[in-house]
Amino acid sequence: VSILVVGTVAYDSVRTPYGEVTEALGGSATYFSAAASFFAPIDIVAVVGHDFAHDHLQFLKKRNVDFSGLEIGDGLTFRWAGEYEPNMNDRETLDTQLNVLLDFKPVLNDTHKKKPFIFLANIDPELQSEVLSQVTQPHLTVCDTMDFWISGKREALEDTLSQVDILIINDSEARQLSSEYNLVKAGRYILKVGPRAVVIKRGEHGATLVTEDTYFAVPAYPVISVTDPTGAGD
Repeated sequence: VSILVVGTVAYDSVRTPYGEVTEALGGSATYFSAAASFFAPIDIVAVVGHDFAHDHLQFLKKRNVDFSGLEIGDGLTFRWAGEYEPNMNDRETLDTQLNVLLDFKPVLNDTHKKKPFIFLANIDPELQSEVLSQVTQPHLTVCDTMDFWISGKREALEDTLSQVDILIINDSEARQLSSEYNLVKAGRYILKVGPRAVVIKRGEHGATLVTEDTYFAVPAYPVISVTDPTGAGD
C-alpha cells in the first residue's frame, strides 16, 4: 500500500559547526520520501519552480517514488536557510523564501484522493487542510509542522490538527505550541487540540510517543559522526 505525501521539494542552504552547503536538494517531501521509500511506494504532491533541476530526483525515481503530482510553478523554487547549534539538536531559521509555494493549491488526482495513508509533511497548514478536504478514504493521517507555522499561522495549524490522527513535532516546537516546558504536559495539551497521538522528536535523545493514556520513549540510534541533521525529522 502506497503513501501519499504532500510537502515541499526545496533548495536548502545549511550551516553546521562542520561545514556548510548552498542550495542543496531539500524539502520535507523529499526527505520523507527518501526514508519511507525503503518500506512502501510513495506518491509526492508538491511544487517546484522553473529553476529546479529535475535530475536531482533521479535517486528517488529509482526507488519507485511517483512524481506525477509534482507541479512546475511560474516562479522560483522554495528555499530555506538555517544554522545548527554545536549540539546539532537546535537550529535557527535564517531565511525562508516561499516563492512558488505562495500560489500553490494542491489538487489531488483521482488516484491520490483514494490513498488510505496520508502524510502531510512540513508545509503551510492551510495547504494541509486543503489536502484533507480532498481525500476520500483516509485510514491514517499524519502531519508535521515547524516553528515558522506555529508563530505565523497558528489558527490554521490548530484547524489542521483538529482533523489529523497523529502530529509529529520536535521538542522545542512542542513547547512553543503548548507553552508548556514539560514534554508530557506539552504532548497532553496538543492532544486536546485534536490528534489522537503526538510524536515528539528529541534529536540525540530519540523520540517520544504521547497518547491520552500512554507515554512511550525510544532512544536514537548512535551515530559516531553527524555533519548535517537536516531532514532527520522528516
